Amino acid sequence: MHDLDMDPVPQGELALKITTLPRDCNSFGDIYGGWLVAHMDVAGTSTAARIARGRVATVAIDRMGFMVPVPVGAQLAFHCDVLDIGRSSIKMLVEVWSEDLAHDESRKVTEATFVFVAIDDRGRTRVIPS
Repeated sequence: MHDLDMDPVPQGELALKITTLPRDCNSFGDIYGGWLVAHMDVAGTSTAARIARGRVATVAIDRMGFMVPVPVGAQLAFHCDVLDIGRSSIKMLVEVWSEDLAHDESRKVTEATFVFVAIDDRGRTRVIPS
């Protein structure tokens, strides 16, 4: 079980790396929480779509918690750890880590559990191929 305590290393595979830009932050120079959630969804969707071999939809986000503010210019790494694969759904932990290149260190920024469902071209639930 994962919680918001600091894990020593990211869980799962690297799904996305991005550098935050001034357009992504508030007037205090910190990145918007919604921006982080959107990029977590992108990272999770890419992992889930590969597993489901096709289109997926996000159906739930659970246990979201922000641990530290993210300044503009931060290099973020989004890691996805698949927790369960059901008949048509995929449950995964998505973690965001901020990389401090000057000190060769990373710290966890946030995590959440996402649930994706495999869907067909009409948007109806489909079985995940084995």
